[in-house]
Amino acid sequence: MAVTPVGNPYVESSDLVANYPGVSEALAERIDVVGVNPFADSAARATAIPSPTEGMMSSLNDTDAVQRYDGATWKPVGGKVLQVVSVTKVDAFTTTSTSFTDVTGLSASITPFATSSRILVLSKTAITPRSNAVGYVQLLRGATVIGGGTAGGDRTSAMSSLYSNTTTATGDLVGNFVDSPNSVASQTYKIQTRVNTGTLAINTTADDTDSPNSARTSSTITLMEISA
Repeated sequence: MAVTPVGNPYVESSDLVANYPGVSEALAERIDVVGVNPFADSAARATAIPSPTEGMMSSLNDTDAVQRYDGATWKPVGGKVLQVVSVTKVDAFTTTSTSFTDVTGLSASITPFATSSRILVLSKTAITPRSNAVGYVQLLRGATVIGGGTAGGDRTSAMSSLYSNTTTATGDLVGNFVDSPNSVASQTYKIQTRVNTGTLAINTTADDTDSPNSARTSSTITLMEISA
């Protein structure tokens, strides 16, 4: 039977029987372009669609991600929060280190869905430097320091700091930074701290005996993946 090419799959009913093969083909091609096809994972998608065309949509069941092919790569549908990871540290931590050291329990890991994704890092570190000391906080992705200021002279590069000009100063050092890891591998973000002299405490006063009214607080780090 002869098949009449159909440019528009939405044909009149009088043409449907005669042009059914053409209508079906055109409709299938249209669905392939604009439909959201589900796949178990990216490997299954690559097998089913070895040569995607720009504008194709797909969803991946393993990550619950909806992606669009931009002509070169599959990218998450833009401008949305894809996932959130958050860690809260409630126990105390103290250090006398004058070099930056990890704050135990104040790190979080996230695996981006796409290399184009950005990671919004939100942190709150409750610190207490004592006796005219300075406490410093810095943010790292893996072993790389990010979000810090530029060191100059004897000035320390840090995300934030708190100076105690009396016996005790307590404060929440809050930081936010938009990072572009350019990777789909797991990324670990963590908080480090140091003190220039004496003792620095996290989530509590340095000796925990200053006053029965002194609060034991918490510190947090939250990671949000934002699609490009």
